Amino acid sequence: MGMVLRAAVLLSSLLHCSAFLELSGLSEIKGVWKESVTLPCAYVPVEDLVQQTLTWTVVHDKGSGTIFRRDSSGDHVLLSEYRDRVSITKDHPGNVSLLILSLEISDRGTYTCQVTWRDSNNSLIAKEITTNLEVVKVAATKPIIRAGEPGLTLPAGASTSLTCEASGSPPISYRWFRSAPAGTAALLSRGAELAWPSLRPSDSGTYFCEAENRVGAGAVQRSDAVQLTVTDVPTTTAASQRNVGTTGRHHSTTDLPIAAATTSESGVGYPGKNETIHDFQRTGLSLYLVILIAVVCGAVVFLVISLIICIRKPKDAQVYDVKFHNSRAAASSSTGHYEEPISSTENNYVMELGENKVSEEVNKNVSDCAANPQESEYEVGDTS
Repeated sequence: MGMVLRAAVLLSSLLHCSAFLELSGLSEIKGVWKESVTLPCAYVPVEDLVQQTLTWTVVHDKGSGTIFRRDSSGDHVLLSEYRDRVSITKDHPGNVSLLILSLEISDRGTYTCQVTWRDSNNSLIAKEITTNLEVVKVAATKPIIRAGEPGLTLPAGASTSLTCEASGSPPISYRWFRSAPAGTAALLSRGAELAWPSLRPSDSGTYFCEAENRVGAGAVQRSDAVQLTVTDVPTTTAASQRNVGTTGRHHSTTDLPIAAATTSESGVGYPGKNETIHDFQRTGLSLYLVILIAVVCGAVVFLVISLIICIRKPKDAQVYDVKFHNSRAAASSSTGHYEEPISSTENNYVMELGENKVSEEVNKNVSDCAANPQESEYEVGDTS
């Protein structure tokens, strides 16, 4: 009786857990060729039940086999054709959906998700669901044009690009056109992006792109047109912008006023630049003072020398002791002072005569007086 009771309790608990452990998913799903697809498979975790194993199997035209297996040893991709193309997240308990990248036509088939749990009594519970995957090719959709961050109105010289985007089965080819008069269009380039490294005013115009792939009998899809406007930059503005760097670099600090140490943008000077300017000003001021003092000292010295030369008085006239005999009174002799006259043509200097020259002049004068008694005698000063 006790064994029957325990079996009934165990069966009841298993049925109760089984009622909560249900896998959810889709019976059929379509995937786009060369794109990715997720085959859904999920359950709500139950306390005291631990996921033991997870497997994904497939049955398709190439055969059947186990694609993916997760157990206590880790994740394993068993079919080489799915290697590096399938994965299952680990971050969301209960979510065991299979992600397949870069779908191939050969991937279509029936996929089975099977999960096994172990309860506290080491009993195993297994559930599974199947999903039929169809891989289709989709024609290219109508493309849209995305402009760069600056927008569609830019100044000349700027760079920008336009990108054409469409969805559908790859490969998708793109072409760019520029509208011309009379409803015609000129082909510019092939590719998803149309770029200008340096815009010119002549680049202004209306642009559109086309997208197509091999699906749908090669139907071509055209985007809506966009208007690109390039504004002309005035010559003076462009020249000033080009010369900002060179002109600013060629200005020396001596051309700047003292207030230039403070910028007009923030009103706060740059410490490094202020110190450089102040040091330069202090050095220049000291140099100017030295030069000024040297010039003043030189001028003072020159003035003093000039004053000494100009103000210097001529020496007193030399006094000569003259002894002569008058022709009318030869017996008597007199001694007198001869004062040499100072020539009016002398320029503030005195010529000093040597003793020999003075004696010769005096003897000549005495002889002249003795030979010509009629001439008036020159004055003889008293030597006392």
